[in-house]
This record gives sequence, C-alpha cells and structure tokens, in this order.
Amino acid sequence: MAFLRSAVRRMVSAVRSPPAPICRTSTRSYSSEPTREKGVPYEKTLKQQDQASTGPSKPLPRSADVVVIGGGSLGCQTIYHLAKMGVTNVVLLERDRLTAGTTWHTAGLLWQLRPSDVEVELLAHTRNVISKDLEEETGLHTGWIQNGGLFIASNKQRLDEYKRLMSLGKVYGIESHVLSPAETKDLYPLMNVDDLYGTLYVPKDGTMDPAGTCTTLTRAASARGVIENCRVTGIQVRTDDLGVKRVKAVETPHGTIETPCVVNCAGEEMCVLLSESFIFNFHFLQNMPNVRDHDASVYLRLQGDALSVGGYEHNPIFWDEVSLDIFAFSLFDLDWDVFMQHIDGAINRVPVLEQTGIKSTVCGPESFTADHKPLMGEAPEVRGFFLGCGFNSAGMMLGGGCGRELAHWIIHGRPEKDMYGYDIRRFHNSLTDNQRWIRERSHESYAKNYSLVFPFDEPLASRNMRKDPFHQALLEQGCVFQERHGWERPGWFNKHGRAPVKNYDFYGAYENKKNVNYKYSELLSKEYTFDFPPHHDVIKNECLSCRHGVAVFDMSYFGKFYLTGPDAKKAADWLFTADVNKKPGSTVYTCMLNKRGGTESDLTVSRLEPGAANLPLAPESNGDAYYLAIGGAVAEHNWNHIRTVLQDQGFRCNLTDHSEDMGMISIQGPKSRELLQEVLDTDLSNEAFPFSTHKVVNAAGHKVRAMRLSFVGELGWELHIPRDSCLPVYHALMAAGAKHGIINSGYRAIDSLSIEKGYRHWHADLRPDDTPLEAGLGFTCKLKSSIPFQGRDRLEKQKEEGLRRRIVCFTIDEKIPMFGLEAIFRNGVPVGHLRRADYGFFIDKTIGYGYVRNPDGGVVSADFIKSGDFTLERMGVTYKAKAHLKTPFDPENKRVKGIYA
Repeated sequence: MAFLRSAVRRMVSAVRSPPAPICRTSTRSYSSEPTREKGVPYEKTLKQQDQASTGPSKPLPRSADVVVIGGGSLGCQTIYHLAKMGVTNVVLLERDRLTAGTTWHTAGLLWQLRPSDVEVELLAHTRNVISKDLEEETGLHTGWIQNGGLFIASNKQRLDEYKRLMSLGKVYGIESHVLSPAETKDLYPLMNVDDLYGTLYVPKDGTMDPAGTCTTLTRAASARGVIENCRVTGIQVRTDDLGVKRVKAVETPHGTIETPCVVNCAGEEMCVLLSESFIFNFHFLQNMPNVRDHDASVYLRLQGDALSVGGYEHNPIFWDEVSLDIFAFSLFDLDWDVFMQHIDGAINRVPVLEQTGIKSTVCGPESFTADHKPLMGEAPEVRGFFLGCGFNSAGMMLGGGCGRELAHWIIHGRPEKDMYGYDIRRFHNSLTDNQRWIRERSHESYAKNYSLVFPFDEPLASRNMRKDPFHQALLEQGCVFQERHGWERPGWFNKHGRAPVKNYDFYGAYENKKNVNYKYSELLSKEYTFDFPPHHDVIKNECLSCRHGVAVFDMSYFGKFYLTGPDAKKAADWLFTADVNKKPGSTVYTCMLNKRGGTESDLTVSRLEPGAANLPLAPESNGDAYYLAIGGAVAEHNWNHIRTVLQDQGFRCNLTDHSEDMGMISIQGPKSRELLQEVLDTDLSNEAFPFSTHKVVNAAGHKVRAMRLSFVGELGWELHIPRDSCLPVYHALMAAGAKHGIINSGYRAIDSLSIEKGYRHWHADLRPDDTPLEAGLGFTCKLKSSIPFQGRDRLEKQKEEGLRRRIVCFTIDEKIPMFGLEAIFRNGVPVGHLRRADYGFFIDKTIGYGYVRNPDGGVVSADFIKSGDFTLERMGVTYKAKAHLKTPFDPENKRVKGIYA
C-alpha cells in the first residue's frame, strides 16, 4: 500500500493479496487517471549538513521482541510506553540520529482542546508525560514550557467553535476562558485586536522541545537500546500453516534482527508537503502564550527571545522526489511567493513584526494523510507489522497518547481507546493505491488544516470514486451526496434540481481553474453553521414522510460479506455476541467484540440455507453459511477484524466480499407493506414474514433477498439486489409507490430517525471502548447460554460488578441544535458529554446520547440517573435536560411490528 516506506516496499509487494483461506472477490475496479503533475513556482534547493557515513552507534542484537523503526517523537514514545508496560527487549533503529526526520523542525506546540474527545485524552497524556512523568523518572528537564495558548476568532462562527471546545474541556477539567478583544490585549499587548470577535485562552497549553523530549524518553525507557546510523533495508516475512503472512526479521546493512513485530515510526508516503515558518528577532518577549489565528492560517510560537511564525496555505508544495538519503536534518530554501500570505496574516495580528528583523527561516517536509489523521495499527497485509506515522504536523503533541495506545495495540492486539479514526484499516483497499485519491485528499487535508470543523462538512477532493447503481437516478432527482469509504451515498434531496460533485479544482491552486457555478459546493457552504441549516425543513419532510407514509433509502454502500466453510458455525459462535445459529431464514442484530469486551462492530447476520451458489444472492455451501450486512463506512474495519479473529483462532473459513455486486434499498414506513405487496411475489403479513427474517423473492421479475428489518424504527423491508437488477426494481417500486406518496430520503434523515428511535451508530454512540452492556445492548449478548464468544468473560465480570458508566438519552425543550461533544452535568457536576445528537422531528425535540459516569467512581444505576438533575452545556450556555433510560419514541417497539395506533 502507498503508505509504507520504501524500506519495506519489497515486503509489501509480496503480500498484497489477503492470505488464504480467506479470499476477497473483486469483480469490478474503480480507477482513474492520475492527476497531471502540477508546476510549482519554485526551484527546490536542499540545505543539508555534510555527515560522514558512520556505522551503527552500537552492535545489533540477534533478536528482539519488538523493533521500532524511526527515532522521532512517535518512535521514542512507543519504546518508552512499551517499557512502561513491561516489554523491554525492544530495539529502536534510526537511520541517522534521533529527531532527524520531521521531528527536529516541528513547532512543538501543544494545544489541549480539539473537537474530539479521544484526541483531548491523547493530548492530556502527552502533556502529563512531557511536563511531569519524564522529569520525575529521569531527573532531566524535557524542555517543556507552560506558556499557555490563545485561539483567535475573527468572526462569530469561529468563536462558537472555540466555545464548543471550552464546554468539552470542562468534562476533562481543562481550564479555558473566552476573552473579549480588550482582555486579549491585556494578555498579549503586541496584538492587534481591532478586527477580533474574541479569543479562547487555555493557560496550561505549552511548548515542547523535540530534542529534549526524545532524549529523555529514550533515557527513561528500559529498552535494549537505541541504535542510530542504522537504516532498515527490508523486512523478512514468513508464511504460517494457515497461509498467513507474518513478520520474521528486520534487515539492515549491518546485520539482521529476528523479531515477530516491527513498528514503522519512520514516516509514510501518503503525501509529502513542505511546511514553512520564519523566526523574528525579539528581545522583550517573556512567557507570552502561543497563538493560533485559524482565519489567517498562521500560528505564533514563543521560541526563546524570538517569535516563530508558520501556517498552512492553500497551495502547499508537493515534494514528489522523496529521497530518504537526503531527508535527515534537511531543509529547503523558503519560497517567499508561497509564504507571503502568512507574513501578511502575521503582521496584521502583530503589527510590530513589520519592523522586526528575520532571524532565520525553516522549510521542511511534513507528511499529510488523506483525511488529516495519522496511520496507526497493524497493517492488513502482514501480521506483526505496525504503523505509527503520518501525523500531519501533530506528531509531537499526539505522540505521548498515541505512543501509549500503539504499545497497548502491540501487546494486547487492540488499543485501549477508540482509535478507529487513526486505524490504517479505515481506508478501503481500492483507495490506498490510487494516486489521484492520495494526492487530492492530502492536498485538501493540508489546505483545510485550520478550517472550521463543522458537523456536516464533506470533502470536495477525489469524489465519485465508488458509485452504486442508483447514483445517476438519484442525482437527477436532486440528491446531495455524502462521501463515505469512497462511496457516494445519499445525504438529502434538494428540491431545486441536480447538484453533481465536480472534479477537484485544488481551490484554484497550481494554475487550476476554480470551479464556477458549483451547486454542490454552494449547498455545502450553507451547512457551514452551528445552527440549523437552511434545508432543515427538507430533512424534516424526509423524516416525517417515513413516519407517516413511506420512504425509500439507498443503503447500497453497505458491506456485504459471506462467511462459509467447515468452521463457519464455530466462527459465528465466537465472533458474534448474539446467537445467530437460529434456523435458516433468520436475521439477527448482533455485535462483535474485542478481547476486552469493547464493541468492534454492530451488524446483521442472516443464516442461509445450504446449497449451490447463486451469486451474488447466495454462496455455495454444503453446511453453515451466513450473510453479513455492515455499515459501509466501517466495512473495511469489519473485514479485517473478522479476518484477524479467524486467523487467531485457526478457524477454517472463507470470507468473501460482494459489496460491489449488490445494491441495497430500504423501504420504510406505515405504508411500506401495502406498497411492497404490489411489487414482491410473497406474502408480507406478520405471520408469513415476521420481523428479523429474510427470503429470496421476486421483485418486478428480478430475484432479490428481502429482509424485514428497520434502522429507523418503522415497519419496513430491505431489498438486497444484484447490481444489474437494481434500477428495474427501483423504478418498479417508485411507480407503485406514487399513489402512496413515496419519497426518496437520505442519510441525514436516517441519522435523525435512528437517534429518535434509540438505535446506535457505530463510532458515535457505540465504539471499541464501549461494551454492549454500557451501550444498552445487553439484549444482543447470549449470556444466558453457555456458548463462549470473544469478550464474554469481560462482560460477565462487568455485569457482576455493575456498570461504572452507561449510555443515557437526553432531550431538551429549547429548539436549538446539538451535534455531540456538549457537556453533561448532573447536579452541577460534569459527568460526561454527548457522543451523538440530532433533532427528532416526530417528537419535535433535540435528542442526545452520551455516557454518564459517577464522579465518585461508583456504579451508575438506574436510580442514579432518575435521581439526578441534568443539564447540557452547549457553547458555554446550559440547558435543562430530561434523562431517559428508554427511547422517548415508541418505547414498546410496536411500529417495527406493524402496530400503529
């Protein structure tokens, strides 16, 4: 895959295909011509220090439990945390000297607040390690300076974003203050505040020293040794008895180290861009806070008696000729044409800079990934090969938290926290080798580094990579698409005509002509708000049409896998929390867990009749066979989780992927049965077709698999349709549904309808750090049976001891939007935050779900919830909230059974 360094490309090329006996079918491919090379107004000239080639700093051992490649922030943090967890037979190999890659020229800023609860926790751990733990363990100063951080807001929306961070920070005990322009001037006298709307001040933010931190980390780690001046030239791989590729050894010019585990912390090649900064001479700065002016796209960092200024521009310079031989401690000449935009922004914010001399400039390479998140975890192709790279200029401040999670990943197989957003398995395999996707997405992630983080933002780069059979038909009906996992999926339906996604224009950079009359971009820009969007009523209509009539949802992006083989039943028992071994024709909602009882997935599993293949509707099987339907945004994660469990347990199974071969539409609402009875050739009564069952039936003359399920809490069916039959079946449904008032609805409606019903969304209110018991999904667990399943022991222990946190539904009476991250207070004390929130149009209230803990560390019982006085804080404003232990919509679950009063 494109993210692996050249040092291990030879190993990866040998293991591109998933190992037998698990196979992945791919009957279609999505490829496109690579973007043409863009000229840059700049001739690259390296400044590098001449270094005589020397041998390794110490002899290589013959073997190690873990070999870490790369002596930057993440590599050093990883060996430190491995040692803290008891793994000391570790070797770190650095091709030059510690920090020689991107770490040495990083700004070293640490900001505690981010629009992600997981990242707030990761940053908090880094801060503790740098400011406290290392100095206590070694007696050495890491170079940490607690000079505070100041976020600049030039408009209301930016300050609203900062207020969201402030409210989340209260849950974690992070002190922050919203300041007026005058208060900001008192704190930072050099600042021009004439154009400010306000600022957010975080007193305990600070600055890290890369060299001091890494040196102290390696001193603290009781590792076998840090070996500098030793490059890695290859990875040896062995194939085990099940055909699984596993790491065997690390090759260097100076010898081979046998090891079952390699960690690539040396960097990655999703895309390498040049980041630039310059340093002004000052002699009267004392402990001034670091500054981020997101709207001007600049940061200002105190650096001794100088001020360092840097930023992120819309036209960064791609470094295509990446050579590791010249990477160490190397810089480029600064391109003033590119960087002038940052100078103008910096001078506007601190006018005295215009009269100040420039001490030095820094222009070095930084790696940016396609979604602006790091690449971590075990590579899908080779067991024992881990990644910890691609940190998008945030390696220093995320290093401590990520180093700890990576160490836990290596030792226990999974991290402790929800690291899905960083997990390499989040990318579909059709995307990671597509150069157009890599280049365009990496550019956009860099260009939007300082952009406001809005709840419903969508990328403009590398769209239309994966399109289902309904795409064009829905586009013609005004569908505004979202992008997930490369798929274009319906978001909502615009009443004013087509809104196609155009080819990426790089925001007009590199002599590209900027897209004009771009309806999709215009509609997306209207979503850039923390209020209800202008099309709030459109989504309301889609939701209420489903509640009162009938709606059709295109869910074709779902992952669709078959699990077969001699050990399929054993595998199903072990993988799935629910008992899926009902009679053929049954469909069961279930979870998959990790070893700690955390929820790696929720999905439906349908048991199939054995028989000859009738692909894509049925696989060949002379025994047990199962059809797995999984949310499309996390299908790759699920694929790899299942594959890993099958390998670890030695199950003889076949896992096949038919996601591209079938479309999937869901027809939901009180009138769905009446409509479908005209199109399907089977009895749809409760007796003949009960809830949670499936059949292969004829729909308008085409074979489909019909499942009586609902993700919105209504009477309804899903139709899983062979690709070539999708449009004929869809057109037949729409024609028959016209008299019933059928409408198309999208995922914005699904989000609202599902939260109103209390259904979970994986990676929102259900994550790998949540157990089913905490998430209110105990009914999916076969704990009353004697059947073992992965994570069962942890659930039994948790059930016996009582829940220390549990999910709770909240509603408020005020008509204001919430999106998640709002703080939850019980009797005035913070006890959690909302994971997910939306507006419920049927009950006409804002609804949020979050996990509540007991501040005393005790059990969170039903009485604890019922006896509390709850409020929610949104952007610094508190709202009285009502807590519900059951969904306020149809708590008796009558509607999915077709019972409408």
